[in-house]
Amino acid sequence: MMKIAIDAMGGDHAPKEIVLGALKAVDEIPNLQITLVGNQSEINKYMTTHPSISILHTEEVITGEDEPVRAVRRKKNSSLVLMANEVKEGRANACISAGNTGALMSAGLFIVGRIKGIDRPALSPTLPTVDGKGFLLLDVGANADAKPNHLLQYAMMGSIYMEKVRQFNQPRVGLLNIGTEEGKGNELTRKAYELLSEAPINFIGNVEARDLLNGAADVVVTYGFSGNLTLKTIEGTAMTLFSMMKKQFMANTKTKIAAVLAKKELRELKNQLDYSEYGGAGLFGLQAPVIKAHGSSNSQAIFSAIKQAVEIVDKEVIPTISSEVLKLTEEKGE
Repeated sequence: MMKIAIDAMGGDHAPKEIVLGALKAVDEIPNLQITLVGNQSEINKYMTTHPSISILHTEEVITGEDEPVRAVRRKKNSSLVLMANEVKEGRANACISAGNTGALMSAGLFIVGRIKGIDRPALSPTLPTVDGKGFLLLDVGANADAKPNHLLQYAMMGSIYMEKVRQFNQPRVGLLNIGTEEGKGNELTRKAYELLSEAPINFIGNVEARDLLNGAADVVVTYGFSGNLTLKTIEGTAMTLFSMMKKQFMANTKTKIAAVLAKKELRELKNQLDYSEYGGAGLFGLQAPVIKAHGSSNSQAIFSAIKQAVEIVDKEVIPTISSEVLKLTEEKGE
């Protein structure tokens, strides 16, 4: 029996969309048990009695305005902290929240705990590509700074995830840089390039940000600061592009007719750019799967995140990362 704990009060559309996503998951995924953590009376507004869903009641919530580390330490009965405790104490195999990102990362680090040998976890969303396969970008903000060895660990974790969960054969790993030539970039990327070249992964060299959505690599490695800038730029560009298109299509009667005729194709394009279909952003490097769903997640995005968590547990991603990191540590004689 697979058990998933979910923060029912996290996200812009909680608890409604969280509950609906959970109900869809238990109907479609066999042998799944979900614990919704949050205000029972609020959850019950959208809940239909289901034998595979239980509620852990609490009225305390960590909001988006709370300072992450302080909130995790002080709000010990919050839905997010109690969710992480379910994993720590072995009552759940994985956990998911669409709430405060910083608080989830803190709870993951302090409560769930790191895999032995992993220096820093990485926040890792899967982003869309033209061919529909998507690519994994890590880190996008768990750590603003990093050392070359951290990027090596990110690359190994990302490669294992894409191979086991997304079924990529020998995933191509690229290092995000300002040029594709070897020797480009700053001291961090040059040293990381050397480590990645010697690692037991399919490293293809440097990749540029402009080529990411064209599928330049299956796993793109960078440090949190540049990763977050890249993620926000992609998100912002997509939103702005659709806003501009909508404005043009609404300009006059002729363009409005064109919009109606192209409605199906435009919806397909929007869905292709919607990375919620791939699930949430995994916080890789922890002792159990911790998934950050997008703050504006609807029920489908929550369902995708649940499916993602189940796959990570089923495909034994965490034990594989642990053994590979141990091997790497032994080879270095550390």
